[in-house]
Amino acid sequence: MKFSKTLMTGLAMMIGMNAFAQKNAEKFAKLEIEMFPKAKEGYKQVYIQLPIAKNENDLKVEFFVGAEKMLDCNKHFMMGEVKTQDLQGWGYTYYDVESKGEVGGTLMGCPDQKLTKQFVNLKPETVRYNSKLPLVFYIPKDMEVRYRVLRPDAMKKAVQR
Repeated sequence: MKFSKTLMTGLAMMIGMNAFAQKNAEKFAKLEIEMFPKAKEGYKQVYIQLPIAKNENDLKVEFFVGAEKMLDCNKHFMMGEVKTQDLQGWGYTYYDVESKGEVGGTLMGCPDQKLTKQFVNLKPETVRYNSKLPLVFYIPKDMEVRYRVLRPDAMKKAVQR
């Protein structure tokens, strides 16, 4: 039985892609967070697994804990705090969020009284980048965690007077 070169190439690519997917699935399946405590009533456990990066010591992660709300034209912030906790016996860190989801803001007059959906968050925090350990959070069920990776810019010299 003869197979065309194109069919054989396609089959080889599919097998290779399947092997790649299985290898990556295994990498994420090995993520071990069982040692972290279970979420308490009304809370959920969420985590960020950062990908391996070059020069991880140069990177930082800024995370935002909050929720989407219908808000007016004022500048808003969420009340509460993020407490850093140590996982006893492991030397790992996790973050425990204490917030009732209450929002504060400026008191500008909004002429149109129009409300828009906005993500409002607690004070953002910046931590070091480490792909070897997940960032684990315990947050109220109606909140979420967003993050961004901060990369260094070329060093600049300050202006002198």
